[in-house]
Amino acid sequence: MSASGDDPKAAGLRPGDPHDAAPDDARGAAPDDVRDVAPDDRRDSAPGEPSALGARDLDDGGPDAPDPAGGGPHAPDAPDEPPGGSGTLLDTLRVAVVMLDTRGRVLLWSPLAEEVLGWAGEHIVGRRVGGLFGPAEAMDTAGAGQGAPPRLRSIPEPGQAEAILAELLRGGRWDGILSLRHRDGHTVQVETRASLLVDGDGRPFVLASMVETSRLRTLEHDLAALDSLFDSSPLGVAIFDSDLRYVRVNAALARMNGLPIADHLGRTVAEVLDRATADYLTELQRTVLATGRPVIDLVALAPHGRGHRSLSYHRLVDRAGRVLGVSATVMDVTERVQAAAKAERARRRLALLNDVGTRIAGELDVHRAAQALAEALVPTFSDYSGVILHSEVAGGGELPSVTYREGTPLRQLGIAAVHWSPAVARMLRRGQPIAFTGSSVFGTVLRTGRPRLVASQEELRATTYPDDPKVAAAVELGITSLLVLPLRARGVVLGLLVISRGRGREPFDHDDLALATELADRAGAALDNARLYVREREGALMLQRSLLPRALPEPPGVEVAFRYVPGSSAAEVGGDWFDVIPLAGGRLAFVVGDVMGHGLGAAATMGRLRTAVRTLAGLDMPPDELLRRINELGDDLAQSQAEGWMATAVYCVYDPSTRRCSIAQAGHLPPVLVEGMAGEPERCRARLLELPTGVPLGVGGVSFESTELEVPDGAVLVLYTDGLVEARGKDIGAGLDRLRRTLCRPLHSLEDACDELLATMEPGREPDDVALLMARLGGLPAGSTASWTFPAEPSAVRLARRRVRDTLLRWDLAPLSDITMLLVSELVTNSLRYAHGPIGVRMVRGGSLLVEVSDPLPDPPLERFAGEEDEGGRGLQLVGRASRRWGTRHGPLGKTVWFELALP
Repeated sequence: MSASGDDPKAAGLRPGDPHDAAPDDARGAAPDDVRDVAPDDRRDSAPGEPSALGARDLDDGGPDAPDPAGGGPHAPDAPDEPPGGSGTLLDTLRVAVVMLDTRGRVLLWSPLAEEVLGWAGEHIVGRRVGGLFGPAEAMDTAGAGQGAPPRLRSIPEPGQAEAILAELLRGGRWDGILSLRHRDGHTVQVETRASLLVDGDGRPFVLASMVETSRLRTLEHDLAALDSLFDSSPLGVAIFDSDLRYVRVNAALARMNGLPIADHLGRTVAEVLDRATADYLTELQRTVLATGRPVIDLVALAPHGRGHRSLSYHRLVDRAGRVLGVSATVMDVTERVQAAAKAERARRRLALLNDVGTRIAGELDVHRAAQALAEALVPTFSDYSGVILHSEVAGGGELPSVTYREGTPLRQLGIAAVHWSPAVARMLRRGQPIAFTGSSVFGTVLRTGRPRLVASQEELRATTYPDDPKVAAAVELGITSLLVLPLRARGVVLGLLVISRGRGREPFDHDDLALATELADRAGAALDNARLYVREREGALMLQRSLLPRALPEPPGVEVAFRYVPGSSAAEVGGDWFDVIPLAGGRLAFVVGDVMGHGLGAAATMGRLRTAVRTLAGLDMPPDELLRRINELGDDLAQSQAEGWMATAVYCVYDPSTRRCSIAQAGHLPPVLVEGMAGEPERCRARLLELPTGVPLGVGGVSFESTELEVPDGAVLVLYTDGLVEARGKDIGAGLDRLRRTLCRPLHSLEDACDELLATMEPGREPDDVALLMARLGGLPAGSTASWTFPAEPSAVRLARRRVRDTLLRWDLAPLSDITMLLVSELVTNSLRYAHGPIGVRMVRGGSLLVEVSDPLPDPPLERFAGEEDEGGRGLQLVGRASRRWGTRHGPLGKTVWFELALP
């Protein structure tokens, strides 16, 4: 570029002015017109000024001129960001700096200028830059009105460089947008700021800075968007410097803090907010500034505790990594916190209802349910709680039939407290009888069924009569609010739930009253269920115990011990049962069974089943036949035909005179036979009898099978139900092994053995009934039996009478001789008349005198009623009237008629 003349005055410059251009001859001769500078036609330059290199000016060769070094046109790759991926704002803008002399020759070409336009400094320094120019636009401020923005004025491409230089020389400054040609041929738009300056020697030069318009516009858009978001955001936004002073604050935050924006700038939070809030926020800001760890959505109290705010802090760092300060975003979340608190309170209320319901729903004992209710409320909902019930309800009785009257007996069943002290003991005492006056708060709630809220200690003192020690204890404990709630079920008030809070805790309000009322209604229903269960269970236990034998017969040679344990209180009464039935001939029947099901129905079925077994046992049936007959009863034993029935049982008949045992099972657990000496494991043997298992009674259409075995003298037979050996989650075989091991321990008696078996039951066993029957089986004492067989001849009667008389004399039972010989004569005579075969006579001395007469005729004798003129037919009548009892039974080869006489 060159001026219109060599004289600086012709360009409007004054000598000595900073914007004056020095004469050309001051720096050496220069051509008067714009021309190429040959390689050896170098102008005089200031000391240190770069000299022009190259064969031709850019005006002539243009951007496509060959590289003086021999290379073709190229554009070096310049990264958008400095190495390392970070930098300052200037690195983002890439400001290129160019220095020209007053003739438009390049004196300095910065590396960023090379990056922007692709021309290396060694290729362009010393040359004129006219060939780089395309169309240009200059800022025109002369024609703009007062306060109006400058307008862009187009500059034609021919003579563009001269025009810009002339304007620089006139005004000392030029601003505008230039379209420059990149070395690879495309156009680059740059916004340029050029100034005419004078160096220390008074020589003028042009210093220009250029920025690509695309980068500048992007930055301007980003800043505009940031300003718009900052100012229009409904959230409070602030910027703090590294000294934690406000640098920028938006209007939303200013409104939150109640101060103008100007009162924030340059101040810290300690100078703007209250001390408590400022100390907390300052510590938070320092932590974020020091560590760089952001704080996001931290909910804290608003200044002066007026609501809640959500705080987010981030550390501000520039592209070079320098810490600039902290940004803050503040949102008023008072409504959100209140809604969350309300939701949390509702959640806690539902959790409390669920917890109380869960705790008391599984309790089927009124006392335990009341205690569980009291404990469930402390300390979650109250500091002290008490459950007071009508005495009849507490014992499982009927519901109160009339409303509360003064003096109605009540009892405190459940109590709980956050801590215990003598004052608490005076106020709450489990099991204590309680009575309220009709005019007291408690009496009113019992009578009306409406809950009451006592909201102050003055009201508390007036709840009962003056100087009530319980009220005095409550006042001493600092109780400030009290809820008295009716426990209702089926429209009847069962009692009261009394809960209270002390000092240091928020008093009860009407929301708490509504929650507690709902809770008390649920608790009342649960307590009523427990009452009904207790009543049914007690009834079932009473029925069951009334049906079980209270005393068992113990004939000679047999020792019996038994135990019955009802299920735990959490389970219903079952249908386990046992019995020992005396049979003819000194024999005994042992039976143990288990009716499936629980409750009154199972107990009633058990009673019917026991009666049926006792009745059929009197007919001297074999065990398998007895079980078959029981099974055929079918629906007659069930509570209803729709429900049906099912039971397991084991039935055993033992004859001490022969030490033989006949057993049959109906789906029951196998009996255990203990042989040898208990307490000496090497000689003791407890074995499960291998018997046909059969199917449970009530199935129908099946047969049963009896097994006979000879029992060693002194062996112990153990019959039991599954509750003794079953345990939850364990194989029943483990329980059977434990049973066998226990039976071989050193035990002094069968009673000790029963206690030991019950003591070793698994803690985790099913809460079922247990029936246990143990019998030590022995023979009769030597000489206690006598038996004979006579041929079916008339002499059999005389021989039988003689043998009977001699035996009674030997047994010292002479007083029974006459009656015994008379009855034997009648029975042997009947056998001679109707049977054709040998006649057997057997006598057994035990608890009574037993006499048996057997023959091969299977049909039992029929008792007739003889008239006054009949010569016969009175034999069985005589036997029935003279003996204590008599009967018949079937045997494998015929029948046996027997009778018993009491010993003198």
